[in-house]
Amino acid sequence: MTSPWSDFVRIERTPNGVGRITLERPKALNALDLGMVRALTEALRAWRDDPTVVAVAVRGMGKDGPFGAFCAGGDIRFFHQAALAGDARLEDFFTEEYALNHLIYTYPKPYLAFMDGVVMGGGMGISQGGRCRIVTERTKMAMPETNIGLFPDVGGGHFLARCPGHVGEYLGLTGTVIGAHAALSWGLADVAAPSADLPRAWEALGTLSANSPAAFEAAWAEWTRRAGWQHAQARTVAPLAPELDAAFAADTVPAIVAALDRAGTEAATQTLALLHQRSPLMLHVVLAQIRRARGMALADVLRMERDLVRHCFHPHHLGRTPAQSETVEGIRALAVDKDHAPRWNPARIDDVTTAMVEPFFASPWPAHAHPLRDLR
Repeated sequence: MTSPWSDFVRIERTPNGVGRITLERPKALNALDLGMVRALTEALRAWRDDPTVVAVAVRGMGKDGPFGAFCAGGDIRFFHQAALAGDARLEDFFTEEYALNHLIYTYPKPYLAFMDGVVMGGGMGISQGGRCRIVTERTKMAMPETNIGLFPDVGGGHFLARCPGHVGEYLGLTGTVIGAHAALSWGLADVAAPSADLPRAWEALGTLSANSPAAFEAAWAEWTRRAGWQHAQARTVAPLAPELDAAFAADTVPAIVAALDRAGTEAATQTLALLHQRSPLMLHVVLAQIRRARGMALADVLRMERDLVRHCFHPHHLGRTPAQSETVEGIRALAVDKDHAPRWNPARIDDVTTAMVEPFFASPWPAHAHPLRDLR
């Protein structure tokens, strides 16, 4: 059945105690809106507290049927409209989405994410906390937020900071799209499967014999082994190209740019071109976000990101209105006017100052009133 919160979320429970969720908004690549976030949260909380439920699985609906697309992120058109209209639901969306991300990370039962097709932004938020993150040859994974004047949120600071070497900085600043091999190698997926196997796997969830979460986890691991799926621990880490890893180890964004310029390889040149398309201001913010997150617990990262997103849509410290924010401008260029010519302010990486960046990390709320104060 569909959730009472959203017609885009189908909820079902198999006789053997597996909760199954299907995102059914294929025309928007299953982009999340507030109703979908609430539907997911309600189902997960109910199943968490139900002793007869042993595991949860989530997938997306593609244009041709189940699978083929997981989730392209949040509904950025809504973000744009809500920011311009002063719609309070924008605040609710991010608070509830980040709380959902935390719920998934701390879920006491196996949570399986079938990350087939597009997995970006908010799609990473509802998958990275899972115990079994499944990718396929069709997976297109990214945290592309700097392309819309935002930052890799939904716990991005947490999971990007824990990638090997300086992969996290590379992915967070450039928004590069990666496939299954890189996802497995860099700790962003657990198992790779042929997409043709997914319908069979989804049905198998309802047939595994398990009377507890631990028993389910063991049975599922055995099923994937027999299916011949490739597990991450069987892979050697494929490092980022040495010149890229060295460049993204630099202390500042201008230093990263200079190192890429000096390297002069094809990979460095392509990466440099990507950085020059992104919001200069948000490149600096993202570098600081990931570096700070390396020393923070998940709940604190999510609270930091909630602060950041408030400042992104209300850049008062820059003397700007929401309509003048980098994020509204980035979404305008990509998804509203579609001219792909954002007018970033500042326009140059070297023109961004510490005084512009540091206030992003100052919480607009006292600790006792923070919207995510209850996360632990």
